[in-house]
Amino acid sequence: MKIKHTNFRRGRTALISFAALTVLFAGCSHHKDKDSSEAPPKVSVAQARVDSVVLHKDYPGMLTADATARVVGEVSGRLLSKHYESGSYVRKGQLLFTIDPSTYSDAVKQAAAQLESARSQEAYYTTQTAALKKALATNAVSRMEVAQAESNLEAARASVNSAAAALSTARTRLAKCSVTAPISGYISDSELSAGNYIDGEGSPVLLATIYDTSTCTLEFDIEDTQYESMTSADPSLQTLFNAVPLSFRQALPREYFARLNYRSPSVSTSTGTLTIKGTVDNPDNLLKAGMYVTVHLPVGVSPHAVLVEDAALSSDQLGKYLYVVNDSNRVVYTPVTVGETYQDTLRIIEKGIRPGQRYVTKALLSVRNGMEVDPIK
Repeated sequence: MKIKHTNFRRGRTALISFAALTVLFAGCSHHKDKDSSEAPPKVSVAQARVDSVVLHKDYPGMLTADATARVVGEVSGRLLSKHYESGSYVRKGQLLFTIDPSTYSDAVKQAAAQLESARSQEAYYTTQTAALKKALATNAVSRMEVAQAESNLEAARASVNSAAAALSTARTRLAKCSVTAPISGYISDSELSAGNYIDGEGSPVLLATIYDTSTCTLEFDIEDTQYESMTSADPSLQTLFNAVPLSFRQALPREYFARLNYRSPSVSTSTGTLTIKGTVDNPDNLLKAGMYVTVHLPVGVSPHAVLVEDAALSSDQLGKYLYVVNDSNRVVYTPVTVGETYQDTLRIIEKGIRPGQRYVTKALLSVRNGMEVDPIK
């Protein structure tokens, strides 16, 4: 019995020691996890920087073709055929339509015959006049007869001129049965299909329109006060009017700029604005007549603009804000007043943050005001 009691005490002591160690290790483990969970999270930050930037003011504008030409039928007859694909590029002088030429071909033949007859009369009276003048030298004929011959010759010559003009007109009308492109450019669909009769002699009939968009004309209106600012601007700003940036409702594969070259000579009394025009190169033919465009007109230079990454800005009911990281590495909710974008990815900050201040750039949803963070660049 004594031996059993001794074993029981030893087992109890071992059990208590194991339990104590378990509690001790558990406490250490819990303390370690607690320390790990309290470590401030790492967040990406950047510093607000300063740069000299050109300031712009946006205006709505519209593009028109640099040159537009109406393709018309100027003769009467049935439209026989169309010789182009709608929307394709055509070159000046290219055949576009054929109008039935039979009437005008007959007119040319008739005018040519009349000219030939007139020339025969002229040749006869030329010979007759020469013979009568020779006979007059021997008093074989009277002066009256010579004068009559000369009159007949003049009339014959006039008939030749009239017949030649008629033939030229007939040939011109016949040539108009083949309708060609007056300029090079992209052509619209035809207004009439083959088989239709047109009366072009009464009034020219529109068949299609050609748009030369190798360069486009930009047109927009500005306030008269803005015009005054433009004319009095620093000379360095004036050079920027030769490359005014443009943007479109849908982003295009390349950038476009306008060269401003026209200002209307008067201000509209009803709107207080004047019209500005410019030229836009269109080498890829992506720009079309009638497209709406936003004109980013240079209006000044800010030599010390504060810039932040545009993606770091967030919005709430009060407006735009940044998460600034202070010297204690704590996040501070900071409302800001923003200006225009710069180089596509940056934003001008007009008020709310100073140069050199750090702000959170990523994982904006995981931070909150007052949180301690471990900032990394």
